[in-house]
Amino acid sequence: PQVVLSVYGPDVFGNDVVRGYGAVHVPFSPGRHKRTIPMFVPESTSKLQKFTSWFMGRRPEYTDPKVVAQGEGREVTRVRSQGFVTLLFNVVTKDMRKLGYDTGPVDMQGVSGPSLPQDLPQ
Repeated sequence: PQVVLSVYGPDVFGNDVVRGYGAVHVPFSPGRHKRTIPMFVPESTSKLQKFTSWFMGRRPEYTDPKVVAQGEGREVTRVRSQGFVTLLFNVVTKDMRKLGYDTGPVDMQGVSGPSLPQDLPQ
């Protein structure tokens, strides 16, 4: 799965406008994961659209946030880089096996209980 970010902030008129979009895949392996996501904003494609968006105080936005996560249709969109956002994921896979997911080898560290004898009788 992917996380789609839409960062909002006030413009000069006090209206909340999109400051940037970005997408990142969510890590599946347990542990702490740091991801830096490049952010971008859509640009107007013509001088008239630029003037209209400036005059109305509304910047171009995506109507469907799925466009950010999908590659389809985004190649014809003019965008401008808008910095980076750093996310920190703390992934826990407790009880994921019960739900049918393969989380890798079973970790036996820290498991308390009786230990198995080293030499089993045959």
